[in-house]
Amino acid sequence: MNAAPPALDRSLKPLPKAPVRIVHLGLGAFHRSHQAWYTQHAPDTAEWGIAAFTGRRPDAAEALSAQDCLYTLVERSGRGDSFEVIGSIVEAVDGANIARLCELVAAKETAVVTLTITEAAYGLAADGTFDAGAPAVADDLRALSAAAAGEAGVPGSPLGRLVLALARRMNSGAGPVAVVSCDNLSANGEVARRAVVGLASGWGSGLAEWIEMNVSFVSTSVDRITPRTTEEDIAEVAEQCGYRDSSPVVAEPFRNWVLSGDFPAGRPRWEEAGAVVVDDIEPYENRKLWLLNGSHSILAYAGQLRGHSTVAEALADSACRKAVEDFWDEAAHHLQAAGLDIPAYRQALLERFGNARIAHRLAQIAADATTKLRMRAVPVLAAERASGRAGSGAALMLAAWIDYVAVTDDFQDPLAADIRKANALEGGQRVQALLRLVSADVADDPHIVSLVSGLCGTFTPQAAAPTPL
Repeated sequence: MNAAPPALDRSLKPLPKAPVRIVHLGLGAFHRSHQAWYTQHAPDTAEWGIAAFTGRRPDAAEALSAQDCLYTLVERSGRGDSFEVIGSIVEAVDGANIARLCELVAAKETAVVTLTITEAAYGLAADGTFDAGAPAVADDLRALSAAAAGEAGVPGSPLGRLVLALARRMNSGAGPVAVVSCDNLSANGEVARRAVVGLASGWGSGLAEWIEMNVSFVSTSVDRITPRTTEEDIAEVAEQCGYRDSSPVVAEPFRNWVLSGDFPAGRPRWEEAGAVVVDDIEPYENRKLWLLNGSHSILAYAGQLRGHSTVAEALADSACRKAVEDFWDEAAHHLQAAGLDIPAYRQALLERFGNARIAHRLAQIAADATTKLRMRAVPVLAAERASGRAGSGAALMLAAWIDYVAVTDDFQDPLAADIRKANALEGGQRVQALLRLVSADVADDPHIVSLVSGLCGTFTPQAAAPTPL
């Protein structure tokens, strides 16, 4: 019987631990394939260790801590797999450990706080503004008040925990810090600022004014397809690398990171690892949000309605492929800034999406639709209507989602209860009620409601069987 391979740790792969200078909220596969990769590949990586906190559960932190925070990044392409051990995360912590979060954020050595907490975690209302009246915000404010009074109180949301930690930094006199959102939101730095300042203002502790003066909010555009890790991936790492790794990450070879904003306490030299630093990030955000993320949403809903389970499968369906291309044609009308090279970007996306060795699950992409569609479909639809065109490509994305939630109850969304309530209605009333959860402006336009209603059923299971391209 062959002996089991040794467990991955720093004695097996002796990567030195850097001091913690970056705190990350949202320890997951994407952070480990993206920001942690860039930090590892920056020339000053020895100065910039990451302490990463989980979101809802401690599992990822426990698994990583057991192997000294090392993990294998598997880059998967049509030509095969390559393997790299990443060591830039030096501490993995349960997100509920608010004491450690406050200690690290309050430390003078900490210069950057990065976020991958999902779009829904920013508490956006249907009009895209911060929803100060949301129940989760009220819960956070009660917990913050309790914590200020010395009572037991732990904010439930990552932003609530960040606000408490920033209060500790203010009291410690540690000075300015940068908060860097890496979630798929337009102007994500500004969204993060509104959410953090909104919570701090509701707390009434004087913290909001300090944040406005001492915290910079950096906007980013992030891009790397990172599917969930499977047991087969874990077994492959053991076989190919000769060690046991409970927490490998699989990603495509492509990666992209665009940043815009100030880092008052410094940052790694990420640009020397391939990141791009710009003054105006909006064109890059829109290119990615509309072309990549928007087409992902189309494939997620239309593809599952057509019986597919991965991006590659859905893209190979001519009906899904046409919907993507039509939407891209519409979005391209409004992506005219110099340097974007939309034709090349579209071709690269087709090649990336068609990589059948990256099993990017449509069910994973389908989550949190009301938040995502607000940023992926609505801006293109509004721009097309303002230009005198119908916007059918963007409207079809909305129609596919409306059909999807009609045939499955197994979806994750911050407005899940409202979706189920709207589903009890019939015909145009149901369509309008569901559209209102995404955008009141869209729902109040009878022409758009009629357009979306007419497109419903395009991808339903009763439609013609998928045909290969």
